[in-house]
Amino acid sequence: MLCRLGCRWPRLLPALQLQAGGPLLAPVPTSGAKRPALPVWAVATVSTVGSGGAGGWYEALAASAPVRGAEEVLLGAHAATGLPWWGSILLTTVALRVVVTLPLAAYQHYILSKVENLQPEIKNIARHLNQEVAVRAHQLGWSKRVARLTYLKYMRRFVSELYVRDNCHPFKATVLFWIQLPMWIFISVALRNFSTGATHSEAGFSVQEQLATGGVLWFPDLTALDSTWILPVSIGVINLLIVEIFALQKIGMSHFQTYITYFVRAVSVLMIPIAATVPSSIVLYWLCSSIMGLFQNLLLRSPGFRQLCRIPLTKSNSDTPYKDLFAAFYSKFISRK
Repeated sequence: MLCRLGCRWPRLLPALQLQAGGPLLAPVPTSGAKRPALPVWAVATVSTVGSGGAGGWYEALAASAPVRGAEEVLLGAHAATGLPWWGSILLTTVALRVVVTLPLAAYQHYILSKVENLQPEIKNIARHLNQEVAVRAHQLGWSKRVARLTYLKYMRRFVSELYVRDNCHPFKATVLFWIQLPMWIFISVALRNFSTGATHSEAGFSVQEQLATGGVLWFPDLTALDSTWILPVSIGVINLLIVEIFALQKIGMSHFQTYITYFVRAVSVLMIPIAATVPSSIVLYWLCSSIMGLFQNLLLRSPGFRQLCRIPLTKSNSDTPYKDLFAAFYSKFISRK
C-alpha cells in the first residue's frame, strides 16, 4: 500500500486519499596594408541603430552597455600589461576563464555529481511508487492513463523534495551557460568594434590602428581576415576535440544526448567558415577561449582538483581518468578496424 512509502514521505502521500470516482489530477572597414576585405556586415557603422534596417539589432548590441563594459575590460588589460594586442587578448581570455568560467564549471560538476548520486534513491522510490500506484489502481479501477498520471505527479514531487533536500536542482548546473555565452558574445562584439573602428569607448578610437600592427606570426594584422585559414581550422579542431572528450566519458548515452552531441559537432564544423569571415582579433579570442575550455575540461577530470573543489565522488569517477580517456580514444579512433 502507499502508506508504506508514506512512512518515508509523510507530507506528500496523505494527498493520495482518493475518492472512488478518481483523483483530481494535474495535467512542460579598414585601410592600410593589403589584406582580405572584411564582409559588409563587419564594417557596418553604428549609424543604423534604430533605423529598422537588417543590421539594426546587431548595431544595437554593439552599442549596448555590456559591450562597452567588455571594451573597457580589454582596454584596461592592454594598458595594464603593456603587451601587444595579441598578447592582451590572450591574457584577458585566460584571466576571464580562470576567474569566471572555471569556478562556475567546478560548481556545475558539483551539482551534477550530487544529482548523479541521487539516482539510486530516485530509482528505488520510483520502483516502490509504481508498485503502490498499481495496487491502488487495481482497487479503485483506474484506467492506465489515470494511473500513469498519478505516478508522474507524485514522482515529480518526490524528486523535487530530494533536490531541495540536497540543494542540487539540475537547473543550477546551467549557470555556467547563462554567464559564459553572453560573456563570449560581448567580448567578440567588442573586438569587432575595435577592428572596424566602431568602438564606443572614449579611449578606444585609436585601437583599430594598434590592432592593424598588433598581431604576430602569420596574422600580423588583427583587423584583417586570416587568409591562411589556420586560426579558423584550429578552432574547429579544438572544439571537436572537446566534444569527443565529452562523448568518450559518457557510456550508454540517451537518444537525446546523442542528438545533442551530433548537433554540437555540426556547430563546431560550422564555426570554421564563420571564423574565416571575421577579423583575426575575434578568431584569436575564440581560439584562446576554446583552448582554455579544453584544458578546463581535462582539469575537471583530475581527482585531486575535484577533491580540492569538494566535488562529491560518484560511481562514474575514475582514479586514472587520463589513462582511461586515452584508452577510450585509442579504441574508438585508432585501433578499430
